[in-house]
Amino acid sequence: MARRTTFLEGHGVPELLAPAGGPAAFNAALAAGADAIYCGLGSDFNARRGAGNFDDESFSAACRRAHLAGSRVYVTVNVAVSSEELPRVLELVRRAWGLGADAFIIQDWGLMAEIRRRWPEVETHVSTQANVHDARGVAWCRDVWGVDRVTLSRELSLAEISRIAEEGVELECFGHGALCFCYSGVCLMSSMRGGRSANRGLCAQPCRLPYDLVDEKGEVLEIPGVATQGIPETSRGVGGTRLLCPKDYRTVDRVREMRDAGVGSLKVEGRMKAPDYVFSVVAAYRGALDALRDGRDDDAARAARDRRLRRAFNRDFTESYLWGGSDNDMMSYERSNNRGELVGRVVGSRALEDALVRRGGGNGGRERMRRVTRADVEVLLDEPVGAGDLLEIRPVDDPSQFLTAHAAADAAAGETITCRTARPMEAGSLVRVIRSQAALDEAERVAEKDVVRRRPVHVRVTARLGEPFAVELECADGAAVARAEGFVVEAARTRPVAEADLVEHVGRMGQSAFEPVGWDVSLDAGCGMPFSAVHKVRAEACRLLEEALLAPYADRALSAGEPDHAHPSVFPPNDPQNTQVCVVVTTPECAEAALAAGATRVYASADDLARGSWPDGVIPWLDEVCREADHARLDPWVHTGEPVAVGNVSELALAAERGALPELRSCIPVHNASALAALAAAGAAGVWLSPELTLEEVCALARTSPVPVGLSVLGRERVMTSEHCVLQALGRCRHDCARCPERARALSLRDIDGNLLPVRTDVNGRSRIWCAQPLDATPQVPELVAAGVTRLLVDGQLMGADEVSAAVARVAAALGAARDGRRPAPRMKGATSGHLFSPIG
Repeated sequence: MARRTTFLEGHGVPELLAPAGGPAAFNAALAAGADAIYCGLGSDFNARRGAGNFDDESFSAACRRAHLAGSRVYVTVNVAVSSEELPRVLELVRRAWGLGADAFIIQDWGLMAEIRRRWPEVETHVSTQANVHDARGVAWCRDVWGVDRVTLSRELSLAEISRIAEEGVELECFGHGALCFCYSGVCLMSSMRGGRSANRGLCAQPCRLPYDLVDEKGEVLEIPGVATQGIPETSRGVGGTRLLCPKDYRTVDRVREMRDAGVGSLKVEGRMKAPDYVFSVVAAYRGALDALRDGRDDDAARAARDRRLRRAFNRDFTESYLWGGSDNDMMSYERSNNRGELVGRVVGSRALEDALVRRGGGNGGRERMRRVTRADVEVLLDEPVGAGDLLEIRPVDDPSQFLTAHAAADAAAGETITCRTARPMEAGSLVRVIRSQAALDEAERVAEKDVVRRRPVHVRVTARLGEPFAVELECADGAAVARAEGFVVEAARTRPVAEADLVEHVGRMGQSAFEPVGWDVSLDAGCGMPFSAVHKVRAEACRLLEEALLAPYADRALSAGEPDHAHPSVFPPNDPQNTQVCVVVTTPECAEAALAAGATRVYASADDLARGSWPDGVIPWLDEVCREADHARLDPWVHTGEPVAVGNVSELALAAERGALPELRSCIPVHNASALAALAAAGAAGVWLSPELTLEEVCALARTSPVPVGLSVLGRERVMTSEHCVLQALGRCRHDCARCPERARALSLRDIDGNLLPVRTDVNGRSRIWCAQPLDATPQVPELVAAGVTRLLVDGQLMGADEVSAAVARVAAALGAARDGRRPAPRMKGATSGHLFSPIG
């Protein structure tokens, strides 16, 4: 089969991919120039379930608008899906395809397998939630799954993207918007602290909350002031507690480099953002890409784009990942909310006489008079403001005491304006535009329109005496052409028609989806005709062109039917004697202690195995992150015929290639029987199930698994893995992780509820954060073993040798109780059962 031509190859610049949380944002994205728009159909199976999303009617109408304008529509089904839900998700895909979807963005490998098997004509994109970081992982997506596009992790550099692009698969890369602290797809912090899972589209954004970094004694470590790039000395932070909050990503000044690296689609984040945000950001990137395509740009255009972006929601900007960086300059330690654009400072303020205002009285309530304080605040502008712009006024000494006000009128840089506020503000307070009234007006103007962007067409008019009058419309991009004929042209009885008359009347395409950009008029001398008849022919030509553009989507349908794995085989009950006690440890001493306590399967990370003298038979426990630079330290641990626990699809691909026996760590989430079957067919020789599953779901999967199934039952769950080192907040980073004294300490993050989340940084500079509460699922060992779970894991990565020994002995005792038909010991005090009895959202 011929290789699919990527967007970049066909257009010379990357596709501009925009977000839409609902119809108004969709219209804003389309009007601002998006080449493609991604959105959710319904609110059950996409990674932004809190967005407005679309119903069938609004989605169908949105697809029609997009296709007439020359844009595509991608549906997000980028969540983990349970076996029970899989038929409903497949039905959603079938319905969305019939309504006009161009492609589907998918995280779950079971869903991907079913779509590729049942409907090979459907275009599929691998979501960034699938955690693909390198060329080998992308090649695996291409060769095993036959996907059309892979969305890469946000952490990758231009050099890495360039290498991956050599695989010939269209690449979608992050271009603008909010950055997650954790690698996408492996974050469990939201679900483990409250049940709202990022893998299910309900992330509670715990990374935006304040945390303290505390030492082994529980004492808070001082976070020194961190200079914020581009912010004046007077507004620099005095430390900050938003230790997990990155700035927003921005690549608008790097679109040339992104194109040259092979990026096929540049994604703007923001399905939870307002239409004015979508309009502003998409318009800025449209301008940058058009300038790149046309070979023209200037300082004024760049400054205008910068202003647009800074007046849309932002936490300040970073492009560190593009250059392989992840230092403090990418973090927004001081605040996690909108910074807008700094436009001036308070130079004076005076209190006004209190005013009495009426409050209440509605719905039969009692009307009351309320005293309101007021003040006039004078602001000296460094940048212009527009009438209605929302301003934030924030004191330097106590930034928490901020106020907002609106600009009363347009004003230029250098002017002093007066704002009415609730109280006086001290001189020197910083003033920012945090929402642009112009952007609000632009988005509102198109919010309810049926045509928000007209497609350029070339118009050919033929008016020959004795022949039918004809109008032909051809899309400027060559997508379609349509011709309509009407009345027979006769000689003029009064004034003959001129070419300018036909251009005027045929060009009145008012309510249509088209805009004339070129003319070819063939007109005999002396022709006469009624312009009402001309209008009818032009209208028919528009209708026929619409029909031609929508023809690929007309009467499009996918076959129905049950998935092959909807009713998988059920295996005989497990013999408890086959169940193994497993443990992952960090030192040879812990491994020896685990074996002495009854463990039969011991795992350790590649970095730990590279140090010290280990007992025979320890199985490599490979990372959840595998980028190009990680191959040298991870690949040597994958051997033919030997077990290896893999945390990433790249490592699975290598293990399958070498004939190893890969066990999927739980960070390659398996939530349904189709994923089990498909990943086993791709080479998986075992599976560690996700900690987000309930006991019922674990047991159901274990009964139907074609490969051994394991579950973590004791220890702490890893909830985040980040490229940025949390310890850098201390301001003592020497960029030599192997010799960093802070790494040797048992530090923790303390959240707003006082819980301690252990944090460790490895020799590669990546931080891992662990759940505040330890897991103890040993009381459920009899049910797990009976269902077919044959590997019970102690996660001992935060334990010393004595703790490992006690933990292994506890699991071994629970397994012994299951074998003897006894009830295991009760759950340990202070421990949690995870999600075994509390389903994730």
